[in-house]
Amino acid sequence: MDEHTYLLREIRDLLRIMAEPALAELNKKQRASLIEIVGKSKQKAAAVLLMNGSRNQAEVRKETGMDHGNLSRLVSALRAKELIKGDEKLPQLTIAIPFNFFDDSEDLK
Repeated sequence: MDEHTYLLREIRDLLRIMAEPALAELNKKQRASLIEIVGKSKQKAAAVLLMNGSRNQAEVRKETGMDHGNLSRLVSALRAKELIKGDEKLPQLTIAIPFNFFDDSEDLK
């Protein structure tokens, strides 16, 4: 990675931090639906955080240890609430969430 790419990524990350309160308010309903679908499952939370459109479902399963059926049901639930876009084989969330989004969710197991 060259220096310009590194600097642009740093700027992007800082802008995301600054914009987070506004994004949270804008996406309040969708974020509530996301928390409801994930529930208290750390495994589901980890899977959702990996859904950025760059990984297929097999890669998400491998990285989280989630079985095929559970991941398929999770993706279907997210699709039903319009929380993922594009091809279900490469799931991507329709809203931006910070990497620590589920840290505030109580009692993730």
